[in-house]
Amino acid sequence: MTLFERIIARQIPADIVYEDDQVLAFRDINPQAPVHVLLVPKRVVPRIAEATAGDQSLLGHLLLAAPEVARRAGIAEGGYRLVINNGRDGGETVPHLHCHILGGRPLGWPPG
Repeated sequence: MTLFERIIARQIPADIVYEDDQVLAFRDINPQAPVHVLLVPKRVVPRIAEATAGDQSLLGHLLLAAPEVARRAGIAEGGYRLVINNGRDGGETVPHLHCHILGGRPLGWPPG
């Protein structure tokens, strides 16, 4: 069971920002911006590279939930960044697809 599955099952506490029947959003315990929320599908997809056509609806729902999460986190008006890491070299640390929602300050490009 991944860390995120344990949070979804309420076995590990989290500061939950948003929840519906398909996704859960909670504040990152190691924030990389003033606001850093993780948006996680409740059904496990290990990473975006392993998603299939059968995951299309869930992936769409994940992305469409992000603006509501940003609104609830207070960063919708100023802007925010969505990040999905894939694989070790891409920065993935938990094998459960998730979207980082970052904001609360100007975010430069490239990230660094």
